[in-house]
Parts: sequence; C-alpha cells; structure tokens
Amino acid sequence: MDDRKLQPLIREIRVQHQRRYAEAAYFFVLEALDYTIFLESRDRGSAPTREGNAVRHISPQELLSGLRRYAQEEFGPLAPYAFRSWGVTCTEDFGTLVFQMCEAGLLNKTDNDRPKDFANGFDFSEAFSSADPLSGS
Repeated sequence: MDDRKLQPLIREIRVQHQRRYAEAAYFFVLEALDYTIFLESRDRGSAPTREGNAVRHISPQELLSGLRRYAQEEFGPLAPYAFRSWGVTCTEDFGTLVFQMCEAGLLNKTDNDRPKDFANGFDFSEAFSSADPLSGS
C-alpha cells in the first residue's frame, strides 16, 4: 500500500490512541517489517513466500531484531533520539504500535502473538552504541 493511502489510516489510529506516537513511528515499523521480511527471505536464500497476499508471519522477536538492524542502518547511534522524538522509549512501545496497526487491519497477528512479546527486546542505548551498524551489538 502506498504512503498516500496509509497516511489517513495511520492518522486515524493516532486519533484513536490520543496521538501517543508520532506518525513517523508507524511508518518506521512498517518499513522495518518490510526490511525484516527481506532479511528473512535472503537468509533462507529465497524470495518472500506469498500465500495470496500474505507473507510468512514474522514473530515479535524477528521483528525486534529487524527493527534494531534497520534502525542501525538508518540512524546509527542517533536511533534512540529519533525514537524518543516519536514517543518510543522502549521495545514495548514497538509492540503497542504493532498491535494498534493490527487492530486497524494494517497488520496481521496470530493467536499466539501478545504485546508483552515485545517486552525487554533490547536496550536502546546499548543497541545503538556501536559505530558499526551491522555488528549486532
């Protein structure tokens, strides 16, 4: 879905949730999800598997790992500052964003997925302290 169609949906989600997070946070999560799907398919040595329009389910842990790598590439050590400017202060906030988008029908979840799955995913200051974005530290 292109950004012009997503923007009104994300604005509506923000209104429903008292604008807790900046619009950019939602777009970042969606971009990081695409990035994670790309990494997962690359690591498996195949293109993303599509069943209808759906791509293989990405677990909360896989998404957190992808979010971290994507943020390292996009923002490097400034990632925590970008996140804070969006209202995101911990990985649980990413879970909240994901589940808000699930409720709005933008993302899918399984019956086993829970917001608490995003708890304590990684510490922002430690995750982005490395100068090497691919070091994984």
